[in-house]
Amino acid sequence: MRSVRDTQRAVRWFHALSDATRLRIVDRLIDGEQCVCVLMGELGVSQSRLSFHLKTLKEAGILRDRRQGRWIYYSLNPESIEAMERVARILKAGSRGGRSAAEKCC
Repeated sequence: MRSVRDTQRAVRWFHALSDATRLRIVDRLIDGEQCVCVLMGELGVSQSRLSFHLKTLKEAGILRDRRQGRWIYYSLNPESIEAMERVARILKAGSRGGRSAAEKCC
């Protein structure tokens, strides 16, 4: 998160992941691609509600989709997941300390 672009991308990810239903969707997709019809059944949400959450995750770049016939299949976007891991590593490294703010000041 060293650039404005990286920060904006992280904001989209954190927003998209700030909802319990969207986290449940991501959890279901960890094992691989799923059809919308399967996700509806597993999550117990309406098609319109699920579509809203899937759209949010897709717009954040966390999911990708493919159409097969009348169904859409969703999966995690590996490039975004890897980028999120890099952000998490940066945050983790920053939380370990180093020089205090007082040491860096004037």
